[in-house]
Amino acid sequence: MRTADNCLSTRCGESPKLNQYGRQAMQHWQRTDPERYARIEDPQSFFSDLGNQAAAQIQELSDSFAGQDQPGETYLEKTGRLNMARLRAEEAVLTELVWIPGIEDPEQPASDWVTQTLRESHQALYEQDDDPPA
Repeated sequence: MRTADNCLSTRCGESPKLNQYGRQAMQHWQRTDPERYARIEDPQSFFSDLGNQAAAQIQELSDSFAGQDQPGETYLEKTGRLNMARLRAEEAVLTELVWIPGIEDPEQPASDWVTQTLRESHQALYEQDDDPPA
């Protein structure tokens, strides 16, 4: 019998699929802090959700970093700009959400530029959504 509680995002009996960020996070947590990983009640769902959250934030931040197309920009220049924006966004988001310190490493807050960049990007996107159409 299917119920709304256990069949929301997958077919009944199926585990949620992990995207690349969910897989990276799961492998990293298993190696870095096995005790913390062992305390996760449903690792497949946890890392699926974490991976989806990371992917959404990476896309949002990447778009912000990339900016508008530049006049006279060649195909290769545009490809390079978009790839660099994606790499910067992945570094920022994975540092915030995925990479955890090891057991022996002291807990360190995220670097200031990462936190500031994410805040500015989110604020700018929300301000754009509030602007009335022209």
